[in-house]
Amino acid sequence: MKTIIQNNLSITGLLFFVLLIGNPAPAYSQEVSEEQKTKASKPVKNTFESTFLFDNQTTLVPAKGTLDMAIQHRFGTVNNGYQDLYGIYAPSNIRIGFSYSPIQKLNIGFGFTKLNNSWDLSGKLALLQQMKGGGSPVSITYYSTAAVDTRKKENFVNETDRLSYFNQLIFSRKVTNALSIQAAPSWSHFNAVEGYLNEQGNIEGKIENDHFAIAFGGRYKISNSIALIANYDQPITEHTTNNPHPNLSFGVEFSTSAHAFQVFAGNYSSILPQYNNVYNKNDFTNGEFLIGFNITRLWSF
Repeated sequence: MKTIIQNNLSITGLLFFVLLIGNPAPAYSQEVSEEQKTKASKPVKNTFESTFLFDNQTTLVPAKGTLDMAIQHRFGTVNNGYQDLYGIYAPSNIRIGFSYSPIQKLNIGFGFTKLNNSWDLSGKLALLQQMKGGGSPVSITYYSTAAVDTRKKENFVNETDRLSYFNQLIFSRKVTNALSIQAAPSWSHFNAVEGYLNEQGNIEGKIENDHFAIAFGGRYKISNSIALIANYDQPITEHTTNNPHPNLSFGVEFSTSAHAFQVFAGNYSSILPQYNNVYNKNDFTNGEFLIGFNITRLWSF
């Protein structure tokens, strides 16, 4: 089974790599001036309409002077069926966040998540933009966030145990006017991780403090304001115990110039990316899906 998953992941990664790189930039004859080359090469717009793709970020960085508000909600898993109305009445998780772009290509933000009463700070920087008519075949964005668990102090040995971090490089490509895809390797770090004491007083069952993963996502527009979206997250780090499950998400996105609304089914429930990647216990092969939605609203100043 492990070999099949690894082979499927390798094939998926290869397909994404081919689509992301695409065709090489066209060669210009010596008769074409530098000015004509500059005019012919323009940034590709609207690769993604939202800063979020389910639980992951996209390469989109809002323009300078833009305030972005996000509401993210995850219901409980559907396993109990009608008993808790397929997770809608079950314990849920929610995050409310705000971010602002003080300069072009840079976005900074903060948010509060119900899980562990966590506050987070984030930064997002557009490193490279896909061009048409020559230039880069992909967009590349760096995303980083740090979170602090603000539960009572008896939950921690040291104050620094509250901290966790997430870093991600996002590669995206607008393949056609309808299809956009992205691949995003990531690194998560927890200052303290879960474990238990054995009879000798030693910690067992402890996972690694550092965890690597990769996400593949896509969006296909079926109209000017409606798109089908899908995403797959694959853990890379193998822990000695308590390995997280992969995540599979699929849904619909409704968007306007200032709003984006995503409603979907997926396995991740933690919302904060480091918690999703390291501690996900929902197994989609057992039907452990939950309903979630993201709402983003942009204001320009």
